[in-house]
Amino acid sequence: MIRQASLPKVLLLLAAFVFFSANTVYFVEGGDKPGLRAQLGDPRPVYHFEYDHVRDKGPYLNARSAIAVNYSNGDVLYTKNADTPRPIASISKLVAAMVLIDQEVNWDSTQTITKEDAYRSSKSRLRVGYELTLRDLLYCALMNSDNRATRALARACSGTIEAFAEEMNRKALSLGLKQTSFVEPTGLSSNNVSTASEVAKILHYAHDYEMIARITAMRSQKVKVVNRKGRTLQMANTNLMIYSPYKVLSGKTGYIRAADYCLTTLLKNSDGDMVTLVVLGVPGDRLRFRQCRKLANWAFEELKEERSEALASR
Repeated sequence: MIRQASLPKVLLLLAAFVFFSANTVYFVEGGDKPGLRAQLGDPRPVYHFEYDHVRDKGPYLNARSAIAVNYSNGDVLYTKNADTPRPIASISKLVAAMVLIDQEVNWDSTQTITKEDAYRSSKSRLRVGYELTLRDLLYCALMNSDNRATRALARACSGTIEAFAEEMNRKALSLGLKQTSFVEPTGLSSNNVSTASEVAKILHYAHDYEMIARITAMRSQKVKVVNRKGRTLQMANTNLMIYSPYKVLSGKTGYIRAADYCLTTLLKNSDGDMVTLVVLGVPGDRLRFRQCRKLANWAFEELKEERSEALASR
């Protein structure tokens, strides 16, 4: 029982975690214990999803797990095995990016791609010996899902890949993500796991970082190789939802054999509705975008009907 003298303090703490913006409502995390970040007094929003409005019927998706969330109020509209842990591949890079920004790295400093960075990353356009700014390496990591860039960033931030992975796990813990863990930053390891529900929260937290939201919503970006005069590389966004009728506000793709094809993205339609979507374990590259668009079409239609019913009942 809370003593009367402590009530103002409790109310102040609660108020510190609830924020309202034009389009977004933030919720205090449920459960007996708040996330580590909240315990440490971080005033940024703590996301909590509500499952009271999950629809009885939704679209059939060719995916191992999926979720659709109304970004504005945290209402979950659709779930499919959303609490089942699975490898999340390069979606891991969203957490890596948050750690880098939290550490306040010098984005104008440079890092050189090494042979160790190139391990199991044959498709990269970043050759061993190329030197790029940390800012441009982040463009490569988030837009083109470049593993070499991600490893170089991890080394620049923490010295070793292992130390950086520990930072990622601390970040996940601070966000209250109990089923999310990492052993390295790229997502190449099948031991980088999460759930569709927690991936949706990862995207919500990542979207709060202006730099991540801006980069992951871009179609393309040129980056400069500092130690090759006049050499630039064009990075293209792997999230093909940027070519859909909806506006991409942020997102990330992922693929390894153990995870199959994955995608998380935050979309906005012409009515101003915003929906967070996650599809994990889709058996096809282009298929994941078709499945995501199918889920988006359904979710936005549900929100439209919900709004119409609310107006009719007034």
